[in-house]
Amino acid sequence: MAQPWTDQLVEKVNTAADAVKNIGDIREVDVATAPREVVWEDGKVRLFHFLREDAPKARTPVLISYALVNRWAMMDLQPDRSFIRKLISEGIDVYVIDWGYPTRSDRYKTMEDYILGDLNHCVDFIRESRGVDKVNLLGVCQGGTFSLIYAALFPEKIRNLITLVTPVEFAKNDGLLFKWAREMDVDSLVDAFGGIVPGDFLNFGFDLIKPMNKMRKYMGFGDVAKDKNSLMNFLRMEKWVADSPAQAGETYRKFIKDLYQQNKLAEGTFDLGGQMVDLKRIKMPVLTIYAREDHIVPPDSTRPIHDLVGAKDKELMEFPGGHIGVFVGSRSQKVLTPAVAKWLIDRDGSK
Repeated sequence: MAQPWTDQLVEKVNTAADAVKNIGDIREVDVATAPREVVWEDGKVRLFHFLREDAPKARTPVLISYALVNRWAMMDLQPDRSFIRKLISEGIDVYVIDWGYPTRSDRYKTMEDYILGDLNHCVDFIRESRGVDKVNLLGVCQGGTFSLIYAALFPEKIRNLITLVTPVEFAKNDGLLFKWAREMDVDSLVDAFGGIVPGDFLNFGFDLIKPMNKMRKYMGFGDVAKDKNSLMNFLRMEKWVADSPAQAGETYRKFIKDLYQQNKLAEGTFDLGGQMVDLKRIKMPVLTIYAREDHIVPPDSTRPIHDLVGAKDKELMEFPGGHIGVFVGSRSQKVLTPAVAKWLIDRDGSK
């Protein structure tokens, strides 16, 4: 028997009242709350070390290189959905690079500045301060592409390499983002924005890949907001999405032209600072993780890493989810992150 319309109305009113109360009770939307300290900085770039109460199971620390787009906070969204906290609890000592927020003064910052400069300085700081010859490097999305380039140029500094949802093959896939980038007049775009590409512009492009997703998300907000925990989960994600740094124009030009449009890294013709990047020089153990339902970095863009690197000890791992689920999904906490930690501990080289 159908519910009387009066009961339905009362239910909707009560739901709305609960939602209004929960929204009114919010004082702060907190993300990235795992205890940490700044151990190195240069200009806008900082290196965080995450604090821990016990000794790590692996002597070799891991350095996380996130993408320039959006922020590394996705990896520590909230205590029970934190890739970083889970790594720490599994016995890994964790550092992360915070690339900062580029402004007009950074419009000439290049990929060389990011990889040969900032990333290299962070690696060297960890090696020197911790008394280790090598570090573990974990790259995420564009930060994974940076990590591949770095590991090929400085293999003597990297013990193990992990890439998560990382693009390397830009020509042989049909991802919508890849199609747009191949046709983009990137010089006109960067020049039109005065040499610094706004984060809002990039987020608008991501929204257009699946335009109905945002509509469905907001249409269901009333039901989400009636539960305080669900509301905070929603707001933390929205805060992270909105926190999108601008892009240094010269870095953006090279990344689009050399990788998206000419596929130089996969084809072995990519040059960084006068050095040819040969992925076959990556002979340390490599773990490549891709997300089966990833619409930002399709699996066909990530899986070729497994064949392009020169490592003998290499593993290709599929995650049954999307681009963001790799970090915040329940399967990430229960399965993926513990597997990453075990993979690192087994190859620590400190025993």
